Amino acid sequence: MTAGNVETLWARAVFSPVPVRNAFEVTVERLAQGIQLGVLKGGDRLPPERELANTLGVSRVTLREAIKALRDAGLVESRRGRGGGTFVVAPKTRSPRRAEQIGRSLRHVLDDALDLRRIIEPGAAALAASRTLTAADRAMLHRCLTETTRCTPETRRLTDSRLHMAIAAAGGSASVTAAVADVQLRMDELLRAIPVIAANIAHSDQQHTAVVDAILAGQSERARVEMEEHVDGTAALLRGFLS
Repeated sequence: MTAGNVETLWARAVFSPVPVRNAFEVTVERLAQGIQLGVLKGGDRLPPERELANTLGVSRVTLREAIKALRDAGLVESRRGRGGGTFVVAPKTRSPRRAEQIGRSLRHVLDDALDLRRIIEPGAAALAASRTLTAADRAMLHRCLTETTRCTPETRRLTDSRLHMAIAAAGGSASVTAAVADVQLRMDELLRAIPVIAANIAHSDQQHTAVVDAILAGQSERARVEMEEHVDGTAALLRGFLS
């Protein structure tokens, strides 16, 4: 495959400009899906950094972080020296029938979980922001946010889920809280199946803070929008690695 053919395939099939919001997560999604869909095959070299960043409309810093995430996940490798660059790693082979069965099953579970989350969690955040919070509610949100930002990689999923459950509980609806609990159980299984990415964790922490700040300020619509951005970023990563 020539560089020209690669560029044409990427431009048409995968790599339209990335939206400003969740730029890192969507860049990972685009690159991972491009590889897993076979737009690039094992051994193909990615376009030069400057060219690819311009194609995607992201900064070179964002692109480097995305490529590092893919490298950590074993989807690409970097080679130095003459003829070096970033190359796609050939995926482990499965029988076509087995791969099709796994893909179909996973897509159904993934899409269903992400669709449910997109509906439930932004609404839960907006509901919490619409209430007059007690001192206990505020303290719980502060505590859970602090635990999430200061946790270790091993406890990240637990503290993350606690924060989302605290946001749901602050809304005062047992039904909404139960729905968020169901979402978090589904997300836990999916998120444990993908690499822990430092850049995504930092971005998530910023988004968590923005959501909690909006709730504490009583800004319902802002809380909804901030949570939508957060869940969309997570969805992009999951779709990139699992779909």
